[in-house]
Amino acid sequence: MKCFVRWLLVPAFALLASSTSAQIEPAREFVRLDPPHAAAADGRVEVIEFFYYGCPVCYETEPLLSRWLGTAPDYVTLRRVPALSSEAWESFAKLFYTLEGLGQIERLHWPVYDNVHFEDVKLNDEKLMADWAARNGIEREKFVQTYGSKSVADKVAQARGLLKSYDVRAVPTFIVDGKFLTSARLAGGTQQVVPVLDRLVRLAREERLR
Repeated sequence: MKCFVRWLLVPAFALLASSTSAQIEPAREFVRLDPPHAAAADGRVEVIEFFYYGCPVCYETEPLLSRWLGTAPDYVTLRRVPALSSEAWESFAKLFYTLEGLGQIERLHWPVYDNVHFEDVKLNDEKLMADWAARNGIEREKFVQTYGSKSVADKVAQARGLLKSYDVRAVPTFIVDGKFLTSARLAGGTQQVVPVLDRLVRLAREERLR
């Protein structure tokens, strides 16, 4: 698995079109999974984001994704899954699930990206992570205990299984409703992937209602 090189950013965020299948091309901008995976049990259209905190393209995509989530249909739910290409990636996956377990992921998900890429903080080191967490209002001992817990280890193992199940080979990659796969590479860049994602969400909804 690799994190693709940075694409040129366009200054303004493109407006998301409301039409669906007429504007996206299978095998070019997305792949239809065959067979599809099970959809979310609650009836919503689930978007799975496979990401890696050390990936510059994921970093570029994150604010665009967050902006889209603020206007996305209310039937959409996002599930973030950290990628594990090698053992070196595991520390970032454990950091994600530690913050999630402590109820801090919404507050600190973007700061992790920003500190890694903008401030060059080595947050893939456990000691530096704990120091960083303490500076950000998390009790150090609680962070260390959660980071080394069975619960976090189990979630990392589940993430590995999900990556293998969807045959994810690069980040960021998105799965929509268990049936569509798109990525920054397929869509053509960071500016393009979120509009494609939006159209796939609406297409998935249309197919459910047929």
